[in-house]
Amino acid sequence: MDDFNALLNGFATVLSWHNGGLMIVGILLGIVVGVLPGLGGPNGVAILLPLTFTMNPTSAIILLSCIYWGALFGGAITSILFNIPGEAWSVATTFDGYPLAQQGRAGEALTSAFTGSFIGALVGVLMITFLAPLVAKFALRFGPPEFFAVYFLTFASFIGMGKESKAKIVIAMCIGFVLAAVGLDTISGQLRMTFGAPQLLRGFDFLVAVIGLFGISEILITIEEGLAFRGKNGKIDLKVVFKTWATMPRHFATLLRSSAIGCWMGITPGGATAASFMGYGVAKKFARDQDSFGKGNIAGVLAPETAAHAAGTSALLPMLALGIPGSATAAVLLGGLMIWGLQPGPLLFVEQKDFVWGLIASMYLGNLSGLIIVLATVPLFAAILRIPFSIIAPAILVVCAIGAFTVHNAQFDIWLMLAFGIVGYVFKKLDYPLAPLVLALVLGDRAEDAFRQSMLASRGGLGIFWSNGLVGTIMTLAVAGLGWSLLGSLRERFFPRAAVTESAGGGATQPQG
Repeated sequence: MDDFNALLNGFATVLSWHNGGLMIVGILLGIVVGVLPGLGGPNGVAILLPLTFTMNPTSAIILLSCIYWGALFGGAITSILFNIPGEAWSVATTFDGYPLAQQGRAGEALTSAFTGSFIGALVGVLMITFLAPLVAKFALRFGPPEFFAVYFLTFASFIGMGKESKAKIVIAMCIGFVLAAVGLDTISGQLRMTFGAPQLLRGFDFLVAVIGLFGISEILITIEEGLAFRGKNGKIDLKVVFKTWATMPRHFATLLRSSAIGCWMGITPGGATAASFMGYGVAKKFARDQDSFGKGNIAGVLAPETAAHAAGTSALLPMLALGIPGSATAAVLLGGLMIWGLQPGPLLFVEQKDFVWGLIASMYLGNLSGLIIVLATVPLFAAILRIPFSIIAPAILVVCAIGAFTVHNAQFDIWLMLAFGIVGYVFKKLDYPLAPLVLALVLGDRAEDAFRQSMLASRGGLGIFWSNGLVGTIMTLAVAGLGWSLLGSLRERFFPRAAVTESAGGGATQPQG
C-alpha cells in the first residue's frame, strides 16, 4: 500500500508544470536523437547529462529517461522511411518496415512500430513496478561477496548472451577493466597507471569516455561512409492509425512473445539489439506465412520494436534494484545517479523512495506521451534527414565538446573525449562491441573493491563466494553461463555448418551500442 501511494505521489510530481514540460522536451529531443544516425540513445543521454548537474535529481532523471524513450521511438522512423537504422536495435525493423513503405503502407508500418514499442515498454514498466521493490528487499541481504557475485554474473551474461565473437567481447571488457583501474586505488590509497599526470589522479570519467566512444566515433564513421538520405515521405492520418490498431488483436501472441523476450534480454542483459533480432526470428518461426517476412509483413515490424522497447525499459530494473546496468544507456544513467549523490541499489528504494517512484511514474507517462507525440510529428522529424550532414555533424561535435568540458571544467577532458572517439572508431571498424567496454569501465572498480573486501574478510579464501546459498547460487549461475558460452563456441568451431544454419535463420546481427 505504501508503494502504491508513493507511485501516486510520483504521478503528481511528474504532472507538475515544470516536470511535465521537461518530459515533453525530453521526448522531442529523444526523437531527434533516435532519428539522426550520428547519435543514439546512450549518446544523447551522455551528451546532455552535464546539463542536469544543477537540476533536482527527480527532474533530471525525468528529462534523461524521456530522452531515452524518445530515442527508442525515433529509431523506427528512419528504418521504415529511409532504410537507415537510427539505432542498432532498429536494424531488424528495416527488414519489413522499408518494404511496407515502398508499397505505400508507410503509415501502417509506422503506426505498428510505435504501437509495438509502446506495448513493449508498458510491459517492461509493469514488471519494474511490481518486481523492483521485491528485488530490492531481497538485495538488502547483500554484502561484498554477494555484490561481487552479481557483478561477475553481469560480466558473464554479457559474454554468454552477446552475439559478437566471445573473444572480442572479452578483449573489450578487459580494456574497460584496465581503464577503470587508472587513478587512486580506494583500498590501498596507491596511484595506478597515472604516469605522473595529475589529470589522471581521478581516473577516466565514464561520461567523457561515453561521449567519445559513442558520439565522436559515430560522426567519424558517418563521415567516412558519406551518408546520404533518400527515402519515402512519412504521413500518418487518424484513419490509418485506427485501422492499424483494429488489427492488433490478431498479433496478440507475437506481442506477448516479443515482450517476454525483451524483458528477459533486458534483465540478463542481452540488450535491445539482441532482443529485436530474437523477437523477429521467433515471430518468423511461429508465423504461418513465413515467406512474407522480408517482403512487408506487419508482424515483422511489431516483433522487433516490441522486443527492443521491452528490453530497453526492463534494463533499468537491475540498475535501480541492484546498481547493475542492463544496457549502455542504463550505464550512463547509473553514472548520473552517482553524480547526483544517489547510490543505486536496494537502499535507493528506502532512502530515496520519492525519486524511484517519480522515475517509474515518468516511465508510464513518458511512453504514453511519446506515442502521441511521435504519431503527430513523423513528417517533421523525417524532414530533419533532408538537412545536409555537413551541417548536423559540426553541431553534434560542439555539443559533445561542451558536454565533456562541463564534467570537470577541464580542457584535458576534451582531448580525452577525442581520444576515446578514435578508440570507438577503431572498435567499430574492427567490429568490436562497445557495450562491454563501457560496462567494465563503469563497474570495474566497484567489482574490484567488492572482490578485495571479500578476500580481506576471508583471508584470501575463494570459498567465501560459496559460503551461503545466495552468493553460491549467483556464482554458480555465472560460472555455468560462462561454461555454456564456452560449449557454444566449441560447437561453432567443430560444427560450423550447424552454427551457420542457425545464424542464417535468425538474421544478421549488429554490434550493440
